[in-house]
Amino acid sequence: MRKTVSHAALLLLAAVSSIRCGGAGAHSPTAPAHEPAVHAQAPAGPDRGPGHAAHHPDRGPGHAAHHPDRGPGHAAHHGGHRPAQHDHGHRPAAGSSPGAPEDELRAVAAIHGGAGPWAVAGYRMGRYALAKLGLPARSFDLEVIHHSPRNVQFSCIADGAAAATGASLGKLNLSLVEATEAGVETTYRRRSTGQAVTLRPSAAFRARFRDVPREGLEAAGKEVLSLPDAGVFEEVPPPPAGAPR
Repeated sequence: MRKTVSHAALLLLAAVSSIRCGGAGAHSPTAPAHEPAVHAQAPAGPDRGPGHAAHHPDRGPGHAAHHPDRGPGHAAHHGGHRPAQHDHGHRPAAGSSPGAPEDELRAVAAIHGGAGPWAVAGYRMGRYALAKLGLPARSFDLEVIHHSPRNVQFSCIADGAAAATGASLGKLNLSLVEATEAGVETTYRRRSTGQAVTLRPSAAFRARFRDVPREGLEAAGKEVLSLPDAGVFEEVPPPPAGAPR
């Protein structure tokens, strides 16, 4: 009996010793191994394994919802990131065209203080003369001589000529010569060649726009800008060679 108990006790002690030392009976065969968690490196590329979406919720099917700026609505969500649209037609701003009526009237008013009919007539003559002589505006090769009585109306033509050509008293290429009302005319001369053209208000213009009331000057100026050349001025035939003007 004592031998049996002693043998059982020895077996019990051996089992306990085996458990403490990590023997075969220490772990159940079905128990999971307690290894430290290690995240395996996913292969490069879009498919990173079935657990990738769970590990990175912003990269799975709900990625667009998690990052709305990366989904189909990216352009709408970041409207400011869209490339700027460039107008390759280079359209000028409204009113900036050189031939726009409002620009021409402003050019006259900038010199004369207003754009009445006689000043606009001078502007029309100046533009015509530049084209006739083949000169650009503000050319120092141009000389302008205006013949007029000292009377507002007729003298306004000189300011219109200055607005069109850029000639001025200060640049010494615009001069005034006193004349009678019948002798109102403006001579435009190209200094380098001596070529000249002399223009005067047409008879129809004189009759239509003489002594326009102050309150009607602006409307009359706009009207003059739209008239044909013949309704505003005419060329003065050059005098015979050697004849005084």
